Amino acid sequence: MNLQQQDNFFESIMEALISQGPDFFKETLKLMFNEAMKIERSEFLKAAPYERTTERQGHANGFKPKQYNTGLGKLSLSIPQVRGLKFYPGSMERGNRSERALKLAIAEMYVMGVSTRKVTKITEQLCGLEISSTQVSRLSKELDEILTEFRQRPLDAEYPYVYLDARYEKVRHGGIVRDIAVLIAIGVNKQTGKREILAVETSLSEAEVHWRKLLKGLSERGLRGVQLFISDDHAGLKAARKHVFPAVPWQRCQFHMQQNAQSYVPKVSMRQPIADSVRDIFNAHDTESALELTRKISEKYQESAPEFSQWLEENIEEGLAVFNFPKAHRRKIRTVNPLERVNKEIKRRTRVAGIFPNQESCLRLITAVLNEIHEGWIIGRAYLIFDD
Repeated sequence: MNLQQQDNFFESIMEALISQGPDFFKETLKLMFNEAMKIERSEFLKAAPYERTTERQGHANGFKPKQYNTGLGKLSLSIPQVRGLKFYPGSMERGNRSERALKLAIAEMYVMGVSTRKVTKITEQLCGLEISSTQVSRLSKELDEILTEFRQRPLDAEYPYVYLDARYEKVRHGGIVRDIAVLIAIGVNKQTGKREILAVETSLSEAEVHWRKLLKGLSERGLRGVQLFISDDHAGLKAARKHVFPAVPWQRCQFHMQQNAQSYVPKVSMRQPIADSVRDIFNAHDTESALELTRKISEKYQESAPEFSQWLEENIEEGLAVFNFPKAHRRKIRTVNPLERVNKEIKRRTRVAGIFPNQESCLRLITAVLNEIHEGWIIGRAYLIFDD
């Protein structure tokens, strides 16, 4: 379908809506879904229906009927098929996993009797129909198979830089509401220069045993070529890293180090000067220059801020590993900012569920969100460029 035909199609849809009103909404949604999928198939094949072109990558193969639940009820859609090639419309696939996981998390609260009126209302708005325990069980099995496969997939590339971090979600566990740790690892693929979600697990805490399990799992799945781990100062993580990957250096997040430095400032008036001093160290030309500047700053504050001076001497080298890596990479590997942005997206999606009914539903929703983020990174631009 060319641009003129697309314009004509959507113009006819708008005219129908104007003339027939809300009663036509469901039919409109159906038509637009079907048309969007046909356009996507044409883009995949690099050719419109019946078009002869040397760029064509395959051939259309009719349609497959599918019932799709929406807030307006069930839609009878026609899924475009492709002969001999793997194709499934992104509008039906990628955008649905996290949505289905969110529906399931809320539905579990509804079925288990722990929901509020607000949660029930959200469930009806999202699902468009009442959810039974049988439907929850079926959806759970189907979705978990996809998400488990994503979490356990082999890692068949080198990942020079690996970021590690943890966040917390509220989950009902053993009859009480607990804060459950969500451990996440992302890496930069050396071959493509793109970020990838490497692992996600839920655990009762950030203790060494849980981080060790995650790191061992990464090793068993084939994680290799790691040159640097980047994380905040988690005691359990530091111990686990030394046990599983003892030869790989560690970069402590410089952003969080600057925040930590403020805890040792005796007067409000000294906060900005000390923050600037720590930033100057991190912006030094090389390790030697950074250490020399550290010595001078430590001496400067020896009397006016002795606790800061001591903290600086004991901790600053943990934030300087980045100087051993290409200058073009340093800005993006000196903090855990990539994971901070991921955590914000997770929070945006999990706050709808509020308190998860169990640990499994929490892991399900977060894995679905991370899977979406991962796929966006894979088809997006390179994060870093590697020379060799």
